[in-house]
This record gives sequence, structure tokens and C-alpha cells, in this order.
Amino acid sequence: MTTTDTLARTLARALPPIAYAGNPLDRADAVRTDPVRLAAVQAAPDAQLLVLDGLAPEFGADGGLTWAPLQSAPDGADLVFLGLDEAGRGCFAAAAPGLGGSTAPAAPNLRALLDAMPARDLAIYGGARSLVDWHARHRFCARCGHATQATKGGWQRSCTNADCGADHFPRVDPVTIMLVEHDGCLLLGRQPRFPAGRYSALAGFVEPGETVEEAVAREVLEEAGVRVRDVRYVASQPWPYPSSLMIACHAVADDPTITIDQNELEDARWFTREEVSAALEGRADAPFGAPTHTAVARHLLEWWMAHRG
Repeated sequence: MTTTDTLARTLARALPPIAYAGNPLDRADAVRTDPVRLAAVQAAPDAQLLVLDGLAPEFGADGGLTWAPLQSAPDGADLVFLGLDEAGRGCFAAAAPGLGGSTAPAAPNLRALLDAMPARDLAIYGGARSLVDWHARHRFCARCGHATQATKGGWQRSCTNADCGADHFPRVDPVTIMLVEHDGCLLLGRQPRFPAGRYSALAGFVEPGETVEEAVAREVLEEAGVRVRDVRYVASQPWPYPSSLMIACHAVADDPTITIDQNELEDARWFTREEVSAALEGRADAPFGAPTHTAVARHLLEWWMAHRG
């Protein structure tokens, strides 16, 4: 094992797990693609339904998820097979008729509750939310405009127009999120929608026809006017608002000059190691507020502090 491998393993043990990852359910692809087996799981008396209020979870007394018998699902709802739990019970979520999807981030009050949710429940909820939201927003065929119906346990929607017959699948949008380093300092920015004082890693969607490395370089240049090199992958996170895969990276800048795109950022600046440490510790003298614990941006900052320690 190389020194680099040893360092990576040590850092992985030292850092907390990434939020929304680590779903404990068995996705059981062989079940969701077999109508007979899926029907048997769905008809079992111990089949469970994840209780949602729209797209938000209903919190139990312990701050975790709430489950109900599958029979309580709303009439006409599209059932999504989330998988099998450790006891072999089928777990489902329902996209109720008339449910509207949302591409907005979680509201601040909901975000605070999600920050305290047990990790396994948060991972289950994240996957369920993305799927339910996708069903709510894709009830019609993007090819011909006819209605679609849920198939394969909710992991596919099929056009009901016999002359079309297109199949549609839940989408995942890749997003780069990156720490840019120069001379021991980090480039962080803030958007107008952030809470007062909050700064975070720059981020942006990967566009058609570019690599992750190219997306990192383009987004940093577009948003902050900084050119970067030596882009490397750090970690990834499923982000269910509505259904992104955050690809966390690190890059290096040779010139620290910042030119802010006001359409993208309200502010961007360089922060020292000591300032980042103060923010992560939540100290009163910190020059900025760190991202919440469920954001991969915070994991990136903690990774950088450990890596540079």
C-alpha cells in the first residue's frame, strides 16, 4: 500500500460519512423488474409506506422517518418500490395524484430537522424524495406529450401512446462543487439566497460535451474569473433537490485575482486556514458561516483541513 493510499484511508476514517449516502435498503433490481415478484412484495401484509407530507418527510418522535402500512397509500398514487429492508419487508413511497414537484432546496426550518435526522433515514429519504419528485414532474411524455404511467416498480415511466411507446428513466444531474486553493487559502463564494454570512464552495452543472475537470475549470472562471489547474476528485454526494449528484473536487489557482459574475455570485473571497477552522468550529469571531453538516461543501472543507493538517 502506498503512502497516498494510507493517507486516503486515514482521512476517510477521520471524516464523518457523507449525508444522503449509505442507503441501507436493498434496491432489489430483480424484484422491481419482475411483475410477479413485485406484486407479491407489494401484497405482503408487512409492506411499508414512507409517510410524506408532499415531498417533506413526516418526522417520528426520534427525529427519524415515519412508516405506515402500504394499504394507506392514496388512491391512484404511483407507488415507488424503494427496496427491501433488513427484515425483507418491501418499502415504498407514493407520488400522490396532483402532487407538484419542486426543484427548490429544502426550506431552512426543514433543513434544520434534516440535519439532525439519523444518517440511514436521511439516505432513504433522499432517494425517495428524488424519485417521488421525478414522478410528479414527468407525468407526460417528453417525446409526444401523451400521458405516461409508472412501470418497473416506479423506476421507469412508459408512454401510453402506442405509436410512441417511449420509456423514461429517473434522471440524475451531475454538478461539480470545488475548493480552489492558492497559497494556502481557499476561494469560497456566496449566493444571494444563502443565509446571512454563509460562504460555500463554488458549484455548477456539468454541461453536455465536457468532462468533470473541464466543468470545474469553466465554472470557476465564469463565476469568479479565476483560472485553475490540477483538478482532482475528492468525493460525491447524492443531493435530492431535486436529483443531483454532487461531484466534489479540489483545484489549484496560480493567480488569485477575482472577477465576480454578479449574475452568479453576490461575493467571493479567499479565506485562510485559520479562518476556515474558525468557521467550522462555529466560533463567534469566524469571518463566515460554514455550510451545514448535510452539505458536501462542509465535507470538502473538513477534508481540506484534515488533508492540510
